[in-house]
This record gives sequence, C-alpha cells and structure tokens, in this order.
Amino acid sequence: MEIDLPEKLYYNIGEISKAFNIKPSLLRFWEKEFEILNPKKSSKGTRKYSSVDLKNIKLIYDLVKIKGFKIEGAKKKLESSKDVVQVVKKLEKIKQKLISIEKEL
Repeated sequence: MEIDLPEKLYYNIGEISKAFNIKPSLLRFWEKEFEILNPKKSSKGTRKYSSVDLKNIKLIYDLVKIKGFKIEGAKKKLESSKDVVQVVKKLEKIKQKLISIEKEL
C-alpha cells in the first residue's frame, strides 16, 4: 500500500485516517492495543503522529487489514519481529567488535 502524505514532522489523526482509509476511532483503538503506537498529544489532547508512528501504523495496517491477522495475532507477530531486530542489532555489535579485533592482529 502506497501512502499519499507530504513529508513533514507530525501528522494529525485526520491525515492518517484519510491516508489509510480508516476511521479515526480505529487509530485510537490501535493506540490502546499496540504499545509501539504512541503519538504525542498536545495540551489540548490533539494527537500528533511522527514518521515513526506512521511506519508503525503501516505495519499494523498490513497485518490486520491486508494479511487478516486478529489483534492478538498481530501483537505476537510484532513482538517476534521486535525480538529479531534486537538479535540483529546485537549481532551487528559483535561483528563490529570482531572486525576491530581482527584489525589489531
């Protein structure tokens, strides 16, 4: 799915819901269900979604709306992907350490 939004620092809930063709209430529901979705809120309570939030919404949208996952299944899938990302980061650190050790030899 291609998202048609201009590049900017923050997006409001209306822009996001229009881009994904979903209701704002669904976005608010996803905020409660998915820890990775945490937009900033102004003093008036207006939600401001960052580019990171936008990527996370796209992940959730793909799992729930495109691939047909239930909420619990999508949560598990996101959790397992988070674990994979953490392992990859640790392996990258180990790789860099090994490279520096090799250069010292």
